[in-house]
Formats: sequence, C-alpha cells, structure tokens
Amino acid sequence: MEPVWKEVKAVLQPRIPSHSFRMWIEPLEPIRFENGHIVLSAPNFFSRKRVLDHYGDMIEAALSHVSGHPGRLTVELAAGNGTAMASPKSDLQLQLPKITVQPHTGRLFRNDFTFDHFVVGDNNDFAYSASLALASRKNGSQPALYLLSKTGMGKSHLSQAIGHHILKEFPREKVYYITAEDFTSEVVHAFRHDAVEEFKSKYRNGCDVLLLEDVHYLSGKERTQVELALTLDFLLEMKKKIIFSSCYLPSEIPKLNDKLRSRLTSGLISNIEPPNFRTRVRILRKKASTNGCDVPEDVLRYLAGELTEDVRQLESGLIGVAAKSSLLGRCMDFELAESVVRNIIRVRKTITVEAIKRMVCREYRVSIEEIVSKSRKHHLVRPRQIAIYLSRRYTDAPLQMIGKSFNRYHATVLHSVNAVEKDIHCNAVTRRELDLLRKKLETGKF
Repeated sequence: MEPVWKEVKAVLQPRIPSHSFRMWIEPLEPIRFENGHIVLSAPNFFSRKRVLDHYGDMIEAALSHVSGHPGRLTVELAAGNGTAMASPKSDLQLQLPKITVQPHTGRLFRNDFTFDHFVVGDNNDFAYSASLALASRKNGSQPALYLLSKTGMGKSHLSQAIGHHILKEFPREKVYYITAEDFTSEVVHAFRHDAVEEFKSKYRNGCDVLLLEDVHYLSGKERTQVELALTLDFLLEMKKKIIFSSCYLPSEIPKLNDKLRSRLTSGLISNIEPPNFRTRVRILRKKASTNGCDVPEDVLRYLAGELTEDVRQLESGLIGVAAKSSLLGRCMDFELAESVVRNIIRVRKTITVEAIKRMVCREYRVSIEEIVSKSRKHHLVRPRQIAIYLSRRYTDAPLQMIGKSFNRYHATVLHSVNAVEKDIHCNAVTRRELDLLRKKLETGKF
C-alpha cells in the first residue's frame, strides 16, 4: 500500500506546482489499497474537499498508470477529525493549521501581504487609500477597484491586504482570491465535466468578495470572458466587492469583448507608480526590520539610490547584501553593498530583447530568420514563445516593441507569455529548460 502511494506521488509531483503539492498532496496518508482502489485520509474536511475537487482526476489517472487497473479514489477524514470540522454547509471560514488567514477558495494569502506591511508613499497613496476604504466598507458607493501597475510595484500586496483585512474584520465573509488563469481553468473544467451550474452557483451564491489577479491573461479567451462578465453582473447587482489587478488598462488588453471591458472599468482605477528615493529607503527599512536584519543607514540609502526599477529589485539587493555578509562573515558596509549592486545592475543593463533572441536561437539551434518568420512549425513555435516570455520578464520593453521584434502583434506576445507560464506548471521539461536559460541571463553568461 505504502509503495503504491509513493509511486503515485512520484507521478503527480512534476504535474503539480511545488507549493500546491506540499500543501494538499503530502499530508494525505494511505489507509488501504485493493485492485486499483486506494483509500486516503485527509487531515480535515477542507483538505478532503480541495483534493477531490482539484486533484481527484489526476490521482486516479496516476493510480491507473502505477497499478495497471482502473484507478478509483476515496478520501476519508483522519480519525478524530470527523466531528471537529465544520460541515460543508457551514458559513464559517475553515482555517488550515499554521496559516494565519485562509481565503474561502483559490490561492493562499501571503502572511506579510497586509496593510501593516505596505509602505505608503507618493507613488501609491491613492491606491492604498482606495484599497483600505473598500476593505473597511467606508465607501459604500465603491463596488469595484482596479489596481494597475507594472510587475513588482505592489498591486498583489494591496489585493491580498484587502482580503486579509476583510477576513479579520468580517470573518463570515466569503473571500475568493484567484488569478485569471485559474478562473479560466475552472470554466474549462466546468464545461468539460457538465458542472456549469455548480460553477455558477459557487461564484454567484457563495462569494462576497472576489479578488481577481492578472486580468490581462483573459485576452482571447472568449468563453471565459462571457462567463466572467455574467458573473460580474450578478456580483455587482448584489453589491458584492470586486478587486481586479493588471499590468494594463482594460482599454489596452487585446481581444477583450466590450461587455467585459465595460465591467472592468465599472469601478475605480488606481495606478501604482514606481517608488521615489525616499519611499525606496522606507521600503528597505521595513523589509530589513521584518527580516530581522540590522542594515546600516548608509547601505540602505545606497541600495535605494542604485536599485530603481521596482520593489522586487530592492528586495533582491537587500537579500543579496544580507546573504553575502552572512556567508563571508563580513560587515554590511558600503563596499559589500557595492559589489552586490554591481552584479544586479550589470546583468539587468545587458539583457535586451535581441540578446535573449540570440541566446534562445543558439540553445534551440534555430536561426534568427526562422524565429521571426511566419512559420508555425512546432520546432520554431516553442523557442519563439520562450524567447518572448523571457523578453517580457527580463526587459522593460513594452508589448508592442517585443511583438515588433518577433514580427508579431502584441496580442500574440500575451498569448505566448500565458502559454509558457501555463506550461511551467505541468511540464517538467519546460521548467528545466527555463531554469537553465534564466541562470544564463541572471549570471550574465548569455
């Protein structure tokens, strides 16, 4: 029994994101196995429901592969947990062990993505105020909020902070935190498994607050757009709260139907700008304090003056200084900070779309002419999509510029980025290839 379950987990692990595997699959324990039927125990009702809803089909398929018999799965509650957990119809939020706040469904909140940990400056004060007002119910006329910023500026932090605050102040509220990609997967699953009514009921009858991240990934997904627009109509009519986030204005997202575009602009649109020097210093102070790092003021000010792209770059610099100081046993002085910053800036400045294109062509043994051609042969589509994905991630080039470099429209750029991100989660080969390419870019060896 135990060896069979270990083999099943080995099959599942490359197909499920690592954090999800640790959260939902690892805690399961085998109880019995016979003729392809395995019985597992889950630690609580919420875990059991999550496994059956999201991973049941995958587990049964893996079981069939391992055992040679048609796979059947049963998940029971661990002994002693049957009466302790809330029933499926309970209105109360179900809490997982060691997790501060658990949304009703979707992705988990980061514990540090709260209003208390958010550093407010001139670049984001309006977005912060709008988010706090919506979370606190201080502005009843504000039904929806659209958080707009480039990657790494804090829109996910504010979005999750709203969820944290609502679950703390209004614990009976059902908060759904989900990405546009996950929402699309739910729509596809509902139509494939004849569960459309259950899907509609989930969002229309069981959702009080919807936090929808990265709405630009809905580009071109017509069926999903229709279902989301209908869902938003219902939620807005019922005075529910909706928070969107994106790197683009609704008007800039290609292949978006007019009805959904109208719903996305129905609320307040708040832009988050890059932080200025004073705000960057405060961000570094906050993160150093949170991480228990005693960083000299002159080092913080140096990092803030040199690392100007986004908050993630600031974090990278701070982590680099702390790690190098610890490993080398040196003080966090100006010289150490300079060596860390020099590497970050040198690599970032030399990474261009053309450099990425040349590296990918070399790795996949195709020519520049082939990768920018109109050909849709598989051996060209894959490296083209990966090059576009890396260009979007490692350069500041806008969609139109990346598209022009590859002889494509910016809608194709979005599709390529989306396709690669989706492939990363379910394809171990793609993950290994991208890890290699990222390492080359981040070390300057490209």
